[in-house]
Amino acid sequence: MMKHHNYNLQVEWTGNTGEGTHNYRSYLRDHVISSAGKPRIDGSSDPSFRGDAARYNPEELLVASLSACHMLWYLHFCAVHHVTVVQYSDCTAGVMAEREDGSGVFTKVTLRPAVVITPDSDLEKALSLHELAHRSCFIANSVNFPVLLEPSVETLSSAG
Repeated sequence: MMKHHNYNLQVEWTGNTGEGTHNYRSYLRDHVISSAGKPRIDGSSDPSFRGDAARYNPEELLVASLSACHMLWYLHFCAVHHVTVVQYSDCTAGVMAEREDGSGVFTKVTLRPAVVITPDSDLEKALSLHELAHRSCFIANSVNFPVLLEPSVETLSSAG
């Protein structure tokens, strides 16, 4: 039997400037994402779609979710395979293509995790665990576009 997990959030539009959606320019795309007991996330649409660049947009949050999911799985597999990670960062990039009708589709996301491990850790194993993490990621398994991996791993002594 498959185990199920539920995720309940609230998204509240906060962009009513007094006219509601009277016309395309009469409202802000601002919204707040919240869940009980957690800090709120201020959201908007991409600035290309009249959004606020100072707020996260849904496209950025999707890309961030892919990156964070991969990282969490990778750290888990390193821990159980005796690879000690001391630094992890990811410069992730997503590409979305906008169609003529204004809709869009992600065409790919590239994860570029840069990992630093201790000198007593196995460098080859550390690199190979990225593929295991990728196959295990809930988010990557749920999207219908390629999620590419370009990982780098180095030891603490050479990371300087």
